Amino acid sequence: MSILSKIFTWWNGSTIGTSLYTMRFGREVGRDGDGNVYFQSADGARRWVMYAGVNDSSRVPPEWHLWLHHTRDAAPTDVPLPVKAWEKPWRPNPTGVAPELPSGALAAGGRRARSSADYQAWSPE
Repeated sequence: MSILSKIFTWWNGSTIGTSLYTMRFGREVGRDGDGNVYFQSADGARRWVMYAGVNDSSRVPPEWHLWLHHTRDAAPTDVPLPVKAWEKPWRPNPTGVAPELPSGALAAGGRRARSSADYQAWSPE
């Protein structure tokens, strides 16, 4: 990534300001399976994540979400959440990702099969 995109864009990863703040004041607390790195300030008041790749908050697992929002004091690396027998494994939100697109979506070609109950346009007489 070029230096200009690091300065002026926030959606493609951490900005230079965030990186400098993290180097100066951040203490790494842990990492998740996707490679996201979680930090905390020295006094514990601020918590933040530096994403591995594009910034997408749906890629933060539930246990780290709880920690980021001060719902849990202990980080998941220190005290993992108990897993219930009925829980499915967590996965990021796939909305808008190619394998999840319905056949009628514009990103998937924009064509859908005609239905017998299709809309009939009104025409004035």
